[in-house]
Amino acid sequence: MTREQQISNADPATHECDVLVIGGGPAGSTIGALLAERGHRITILEKAHHPRFHIGESLLPANLPLLQQLGVAQEVDQIGMKKWGAEFNSPYHTKKRETFLFADAWDKSMPMAYQVRRADFDDILFRNARKKGATTIEGCRARSVEFLPHEKGAIVHALREDGSTETWKARFLVDASGRDTFLGTCFKIKRNNPKHNSSALYAHFRGAHRLPASEEGHISLFWFEHGWFWFIPLADGTTSVGAVVWPSYLKTRKKPVEDFFADTIAMSPELAMRLADARRVTDVEATGNYAYICAQTHGESFLMLGDAFAFYDPVFSSGVMLAMQSAFIGADTIDICLRQPRRAAAALRHFDRKSRHGGKVFSWYIYRITQPALRDMFMYPGNPARTKEAVLSVLAGDIFNKTPIWTSLRFFKMVYYLMSIRHLGRSWAAYKKRKENIRI
Repeated sequence: MTREQQISNADPATHECDVLVIGGGPAGSTIGALLAERGHRITILEKAHHPRFHIGESLLPANLPLLQQLGVAQEVDQIGMKKWGAEFNSPYHTKKRETFLFADAWDKSMPMAYQVRRADFDDILFRNARKKGATTIEGCRARSVEFLPHEKGAIVHALREDGSTETWKARFLVDASGRDTFLGTCFKIKRNNPKHNSSALYAHFRGAHRLPASEEGHISLFWFEHGWFWFIPLADGTTSVGAVVWPSYLKTRKKPVEDFFADTIAMSPELAMRLADARRVTDVEATGNYAYICAQTHGESFLMLGDAFAFYDPVFSSGVMLAMQSAFIGADTIDICLRQPRRAAAALRHFDRKSRHGGKVFSWYIYRITQPALRDMFMYPGNPARTKEAVLSVLAGDIFNKTPIWTSLRFFKMVYYLMSIRHLGRSWAAYKKRKENIRI
């Protein structure tokens, strides 16, 4: 299939709508709710049934204004664990622990976020889209798409779980299919990220030792020889634990994944102590290289949101925020395309810039999080030229507003490069290891 296959005789559609959204996760449910509020006929196809398990439980402070605009902030508060900051643990430094509070970021108005069970969180957003007027269909997977000539929209063929098929004709198509990357696969434009390569193992535990008092909801990161761990406490008493590792390490597995994950946790004594009295309550999941990016964000009759366009790494918990932010920008874009076609080209270019902006900002830190110089800067943070406040703003997801963080971030990066040169031997060794794993 070409990127916008032109057809003259499409199969007759059994259903019609203004916008068809593929995927009922945070991106799809958000854009569905926003466009339905504006009076558009919206249909959301979700392949599974809510509530369903999904990894990625840690939200950012920048999510909160979006939740308020959607009208679901109170519901999320009821299911969430308040998250006031992040904790970094390092075996490579005399100072073993450093804590960052979102209240210390440049903009003091977003001091907290939530840790959430994604099954509950996604269900809230999906039901909200239905309340706002979107037609929501579960157990229905999009299988193929054909784009109509002259920007007349798309024909989408879908398969229900009972084996029946249905066809939708939509004036505009939204790919919010997450890691399925529906359009990226159809168009063959999904590429492994040439600058990053990681694998992951994860599970939920009950009975883990948490931080005391207001720190209980902090997300904790533990560096170790083969990558880093996350430790995310949830409101129901369970804790999400995952290891993001080099692919070369994952390829050494010669035993069941449960035993391999336990051996991996033992490599971090600090994390192992937190889990000493805990029991695992879910299966261990493993995933190979998950860093990818698609060659385009949009076409004349479609948008690609969130993970359907690109996924980088979970280290700064940016996934849900970027997905929802792309949905807000996407809703404005589609509204213009449908109501003011003469402005469509400019609106799509704006969407493209904004969609790429988020990944570009976070990826600089993601690519370097295991590099010695950046670890040093996180474990011994200073605030010259307000660099700590600026970096905390990034960690909070405050990268789409007018907060003036960019000069300070450039200064932070300059210090990083100078420190890398100062300790050239270890920097070069870490760089070579990273490049070797990207090739695996």
